[in-house]
Amino acid sequence: MEEAYIAERLMEFGMTRQEASIYICLYRNGELTGYEAAKLTGISRSNVYGGLSRLVDIGAAYRIEGNPSKYVAVQVEDFCKSKIRVLIEGKTFLVENMPVMAEESDGYITVEGAANIRSKIFAMLERAAQRIYISAPGSFIEEIRLELEKAAVRGIKLVVITDQDMGIKNAIQYLTEQKEKQIRLIIDSVYVLTGDIRGTRTDTCLYSGQKNFVNVFKEALSNEIKLIEWTKGEKSNES
Repeated sequence: MEEAYIAERLMEFGMTRQEASIYICLYRNGELTGYEAAKLTGISRSNVYGGLSRLVDIGAAYRIEGNPSKYVAVQVEDFCKSKIRVLIEGKTFLVENMPVMAEESDGYITVEGAANIRSKIFAMLERAAQRIYISAPGSFIEEIRLELEKAAVRGIKLVVITDQDMGIKNAIQYLTEQKEKQIRLIIDSVYVLTGDIRGTRTDTCLYSGQKNFVNVFKEALSNEIKLIEWTKGEKSNES
């Protein structure tokens, strides 16, 4: 797997790109001095020493005392578990202590970037109380399959319009021609999210609870379903 992609995922756990590169270097080579890490990574010695110090601070590396000191990476599973544990504790505190949130806007909100769009989709799926209608390429449906299956298990009506047979249990599936890298999602006939899902930082989606917009969107999806029924039919994956 490309090191750049691994670094991107490590950055999700609070590392900078340089720190991620240093961490990967430690992981690959074992105990290293700052001088050795700088030589192997091509990063300046001053930046490497700063990066090593911060890796120790965030629990991603240990310092081995000596002359000179050496550093060794913490196992990635242990590091990730520790960060997740701290985040869960922080979440519990914030949920219990934050002031009452203002009522959610029913206007139009722009969600930018693939990661933020996925987070918004997950939040919408988790909050669904009655029904989920989603139209997206099969490749993207596969990426969020687990969240969709969890919703179906909760008894949420799940309707999937896609270009591949996904085989999601307890879902009504409509197969259509190859779909563009776009999503159309309606939750409980109240909230809509639509836009690009190419997996880039420039992806943009529109989220809204504006009633007229939701109604227009529902009508568009309904027409798409009717067209599929006339030409291909539906597939229901009941348990």
